[in-house]
Amino acid sequence: MSSMIPREEAFSIVMGLASLLRTEHIPLEQALGRVLAEDVLSDIDMPPFDKSAMDGYAIRREDILRELEITEVIPAGTPPSKRVGPGECAKIMTGAMIPEGADCVIMREYVELTEDGRVRFTGNDTATNICYKAEDTSIGDVVLRRGERILPQQVAILASLGCMNPLVARRPRVGIMATGDELVEPRERPGVSQIRNSNSYQLQAQAAAAGAIPKYFGIAEDTEAAIDATLKKVMAESDVVLVSGGVSVGDYDLVPAILRRNGVEMEFESLAIKPGKPTHFGLADGIYFFGLPGNPVSTFVIFELLVKPFLLKLMGHDYRPANIVMPLEQDIEKHRTKREAWYPVVLTSDGCVRPIEYHGSAHARALPQADGIICVPRGTNKLAKGEMVHVRMI
Repeated sequence: MSSMIPREEAFSIVMGLASLLRTEHIPLEQALGRVLAEDVLSDIDMPPFDKSAMDGYAIRREDILRELEITEVIPAGTPPSKRVGPGECAKIMTGAMIPEGADCVIMREYVELTEDGRVRFTGNDTATNICYKAEDTSIGDVVLRRGERILPQQVAILASLGCMNPLVARRPRVGIMATGDELVEPRERPGVSQIRNSNSYQLQAQAAAAGAIPKYFGIAEDTEAAIDATLKKVMAESDVVLVSGGVSVGDYDLVPAILRRNGVEMEFESLAIKPGKPTHFGLADGIYFFGLPGNPVSTFVIFELLVKPFLLKLMGHDYRPANIVMPLEQDIEKHRTKREAWYPVVLTSDGCVRPIEYHGSAHARALPQADGIICVPRGTNKLAKGEMVHVRMI
């Protein structure tokens, strides 16, 4: 179990073990970021009637060269009261229903009024300028699919269909704990040989952004009793447990053995990746456990590569990160090739990818500047200037 496995294999293991959570109906106002648990079908035609795409005049195309009499004005939301006959037109507003007899709308910008109040078309030709009934959606069409994450644009569709209580997957409860006697909470001033605990707060933010419900359980002292007691509290309230620190091979890296004593069956304990080698993953009684490295860049990267897609898979969503391909502005070299390596980068104004100054997995300050991260694969010691690279946007 202690041998390094490739990230791709770890990803396959993690995703293969994700079991869908239960479902619940929620108010539409609370749906942002949630994952649909069923297909959403349209209960209406969209548009529900032929409607004008422009402010203008509804006419019969065969009358386009004639001077036309205005028979009525049709605001949006008011049905027409008259049919458009030969030599007639109706002044119409955007979104209003097309009157019977009319087959196109001429834009008001291409119209002049004669002295006696008639309408004369001044253009050469016109598009129809009509949005036809059901051209977007027909009754019974699947408009949104199970597994879609609800973004603002999905909210608009749900509202247009009157879906005020969509069925969604329950959000995973993510329990977060840290280990390490060197850690103090951010509100405290670190003493000699101490640092503030940034990992746990970063993980809370990442979990919340992924749609989960994070809960922080504090810092456990580097003793078996303290770690075990905190772990038991986290397990009692969580679907997924994230333990930050204490997962390497030092004298005080106690987490793996304590996880096993609590019934956690480990699936892997080491990844061929930099940063993030000492990442652990296991499960016990339907609870999932990630042992994450103690350095903030390692934790951030592993969350993005493994934990985030896993949390979304629990909710039934197939997460596909934004990924763009652009040329590298300068060489990137690494001395060891047994592990793939990830580097923070920015996108330049001239369409290139530039590596950020990066001192390693403790250099958290590099991340806020980054647009994304790129990978130097295993077995590769150099990416050359001008080479096309895949940027995983963060």
